[in-house]
Amino acid sequence: MNQALTPPVPGKINAQIAPRGLLEVLSQLDVAALTDTARRIDLMDVFRRCALAVLNTGNETDDAKALFDSYADFSVEVVRRTRGLKLVIRNAPSSAFVGGRMVEGIREHLFAVLRDIVFVGTEYADLLANEDAPPEQVTDAVFQILKHARVLEPNTPPNLVVCWGGHSIARSEYEYTKEVGYHLGLRGLDICTGCGPGAMKGPMKGAAVGHAKQRLYNSRYIGLSEPGIIAAEPPNPMVNHLVVLPDIEKRLEAFVRLGHVILVFPGGVGTVEEILHILGIVTDPRNSHVELPVVFTGPKGSEAYFDELDRFLRTALGDDISRHYRIIVGDAEAVGEYMTASMRRIRRQRRRDGDAYYFNWLLNIPVAQQRPFHVTHDSVAALRLSRDLPRHELIAELRRAFSAIVTGNVKENGIRMIEKHGPFQLASDRVLVTALDNLLTQFVAQGRMKLLGEYRPCYRVVPVG
Repeated sequence: MNQALTPPVPGKINAQIAPRGLLEVLSQLDVAALTDTARRIDLMDVFRRCALAVLNTGNETDDAKALFDSYADFSVEVVRRTRGLKLVIRNAPSSAFVGGRMVEGIREHLFAVLRDIVFVGTEYADLLANEDAPPEQVTDAVFQILKHARVLEPNTPPNLVVCWGGHSIARSEYEYTKEVGYHLGLRGLDICTGCGPGAMKGPMKGAAVGHAKQRLYNSRYIGLSEPGIIAAEPPNPMVNHLVVLPDIEKRLEAFVRLGHVILVFPGGVGTVEEILHILGIVTDPRNSHVELPVVFTGPKGSEAYFDELDRFLRTALGDDISRHYRIIVGDAEAVGEYMTASMRRIRRQRRRDGDAYYFNWLLNIPVAQQRPFHVTHDSVAALRLSRDLPRHELIAELRRAFSAIVTGNVKENGIRMIEKHGPFQLASDRVLVTALDNLLTQFVAQGRMKLLGEYRPCYRVVPVG
């Protein structure tokens, strides 16, 4: 069933939607568990917000607060029926429908969200409530979520490229992400991104053309999101496997456990957060035997961006940090060739060490990178941003600082916190504060903080000592 009813107001539609394929074959006990669980207020609130974000796919905004305010009357109800379940939706964005029927890709994403929110909320509620859970339990939860979403491919050799980059990027940068994706697709490589627009969509679009030329029909375009960010980065139409992880830290772990190579395009604070996460892992001596290449790439003209990023990382973490990443500018084909060579090395390493191709079990993730960081004005002010810290501790603290800025920029709760209490305060030593300020000032000047409208900083960097 995909029945749209009469719009209650212009631009909004009521509808009753049933699953097709995904969640279609369910026992009565399965349906009872879904509908009973979905009645829990907390889970339904999370599902409602994620569902609205999915239904807003294709609309250019990264302001979660504005989205929820515009559709304050939106509602979604999980209803049990003899043959399974259906969703009763009221006041949904009309852009999700064509000719009175919901766009098929949006329908798939909608039920993927239901699958993940309910699965995590029922199977892993206790784990999520325990912030001192053993690391192996957290990793197993990430594995089970990905397994439940059917994105693990046990019989496929390493071929998944994780692409990170900004949702707010210049047109030339977006075209370059498509060009790189094309060269990846020609080489039979699949794509995993944060599932949003910009550098998260471009590689998938390019890879789709490359795959089509090679007559590859079972390509994976995996999008990994989490409830706090999905409203600002709703899944783009190219995503054919959507997974919603419970928080940003488990989303980041899913990227590095599932993917084989990390490819970073120009981006903003969210991209730097991801870079710091991966650097905290590859610099850990326990991972010296693990192949996990990291490549920064952008079109000609992006040299200044990577120069400033490289300068910041060297200033904060020491010059030797640069040996953990490679920079390729303006050569999409070279990126494709490097990815292919990397996959061969990774395959040899996984076979040598007895690790799975589809999930990097042997990778060690520092506990500080795995534990959730709850962003508040107090927790941000308590961050220790000093080059006197051991490098692994400084990496963790810097990642949390950039996570806070992401929260203040695009997440609904963060935007409301900034409105109520003013900007977050980041206290840092004087050398690091200059590096931080230079990097963030460049992001603002280049329009990397916000898709639309004037950017008002949610942070203030102040020197200490």
